[in-house]
Amino acid sequence: MKRVLSIQDISCLGRCSTTIALPVISAMGVETVILPTALLSTHTMFKDFTYKDLTDQLMPIAQHWKKQNVHFDAIYTGYLGSIEEIQLVENIIAMFKEEDTLVFIDPVMADKGKLYSGFQESYIAANAEYCSHADVIVPNITEAALMTGNVYKETYDETYILDMLHKLADFGSDIVAITGVSLEEGKTGVYGYDAKNQTTFKVQTDLVGVSYHGTGDLFSSAAVGALVQGIPLKNAFQLAADYTVSTIKATLEDQNQAWYGVSFEKTLPELSALLKKYRMEK
Repeated sequence: MKRVLSIQDISCLGRCSTTIALPVISAMGVETVILPTALLSTHTMFKDFTYKDLTDQLMPIAQHWKKQNVHFDAIYTGYLGSIEEIQLVENIIAMFKEEDTLVFIDPVMADKGKLYSGFQESYIAANAEYCSHADVIVPNITEAALMTGNVYKETYDETYILDMLHKLADFGSDIVAITGVSLEEGKTGVYGYDAKNQTTFKVQTDLVGVSYHGTGDLFSSAAVGALVQGIPLKNAFQLAADYTVSTIKATLEDQNQAWYGVSFEKTLPELSALLKKYRMEK
């Protein structure tokens, strides 16, 4: 069985980060090992949440695994709360990355043109350098603009996206993919660049005019699960995008639950069907 290491925080209530990655990747038939960076009572959209920093636990846990000769087929990282955590995770990646280990980085730090609360400008540069350790990076448009020094735009054309893709590729990742790219009315998806082959690719799905906490985590988790199973890159991203949109639509059915994040539990059977479909096509 394949094994993925997921490095991100745990929000005890509310669907995001580890509470999405662990069940989603596991449901795809992949063992999921977690390395929590922090423990929160709820996700950060709630007021007055508690926060316990676990930075001092990262290296002792990793060193224990190293003594056990643990191998990871993929290392997937999401929200990292500080530059110190980024630096520690860089060391952990170096400890465990082997020739067949996929490093998938979602540089979570911003959305809708703004950095998340608590981050400073120095965090942008640290995240950009951190992306050089990845095989695949999946920033959203805001994160891509911040890391490349481009002006954030809500209205843009293909040239704007391509310029950022090439600048992101200069960091050193083989695959760079910007999420949330909408180049035609009623559609959204992923625009990516394969730096080794110097080719671009697009994945498109229906644009649903709502925003829920955790959709980026859902996309990344499904993409990692698919890639580890050997599904080709574009198909893996299409699977993840289709699953994310389907889950958003399912969440629309119960607005009382929307505050907690996307209702992925409802759509896990569909994820299994998508995985089976794309396995047959690879």
